[in-house]
Amino acid sequence: KEFRLLANIHEDLIISDVLDQFRTFCLIEKYLQTPTLLAEQWTFQITSKTQRLLVAKYYDFDDGVIREILGKKLSGRNRKDLDDVSEKTNVRLKSCRRQFDNIKRVYKIVEDLSGNLVINIQTHFLLPENLAKKYATVVYIANNRFETSKRKLQYLKFDDFLHCAYEMMSNWCCHNPECRFEETAMDMDREFLQMLRELKILTEREYLDDHKLHVMRSLKGKISERVLADLDTIFKSLSRSIINIASGLNHSKEVRDLFLDVVEKVIEPFKQIRMTKTDVELFITNYTEIPRSLEPFKV
Repeated sequence: KEFRLLANIHEDLIISDVLDQFRTFCLIEKYLQTPTLLAEQWTFQITSKTQRLLVAKYYDFDDGVIREILGKKLSGRNRKDLDDVSEKTNVRLKSCRRQFDNIKRVYKIVEDLSGNLVINIQTHFLLPENLAKKYATVVYIANNRFETSKRKLQYLKFDDFLHCAYEMMSNWCCHNPECRFEETAMDMDREFLQMLRELKILTEREYLDDHKLHVMRSLKGKISERVLADLDTIFKSLSRSIINIASGLNHSKEVRDLFLDVVEKVIEPFKQIRMTKTDVELFITNYTEIPRSLEPFKV
């Protein structure tokens, strides 16, 4: 058998080295599944920098694959269905399974921990902050069983859910380790949810009319007359929808359908009257700030 020289190195040596690398990886993989052990083991002499690189590469994932997994139960049955995910995303099945298993592993470790979810993941898996943030949003969505696969949600990318879930974790969860209700980092703050229920008063006719009057007045001259007129027409139904979504977060079924409800009952009405992003931002800002000056909420 003839062998070639590649960059003055015998081909046989290159093949042997590659095989050694594969064998070494198979031995290291068990440590990668529990990254804190990788730094403690003495079998493989690996620098700290290389250890961090290995962990980051092993836990890295494809946004397209995670978008398909997002919101699904991390069960053995769904793991078996990854063939479809592999075909749809053009990512090898073995890689899809690794990504699925990594998410499940992270979820199992942090599901009962209190405190900051991102920090918990960094502590136990030694991931870089940006990657830990991504895992935090994925396990947060998995824990709350948010519906993400309905047809009306298909246009949303992983980054869209990443942004929304991170905002929810940052603003809707109790970050105090001594939480009154002993919530985990993946639970919504119950005191916050109770406060949302108090917003129901804004659906009562007297306060709804007052809220509408002040919001529409504040938007005059800031958005087009056409949009303002259309917004005036849908304001009451839109406001009821927003408040019902918020107050309904006390119930698991309503939580599960949060993204779907927001798209159907808030985003689509905005689209129908052709509001721009700036229009929506102005509306939301005024809509949320004005109740502070209304009678039921005055301090």
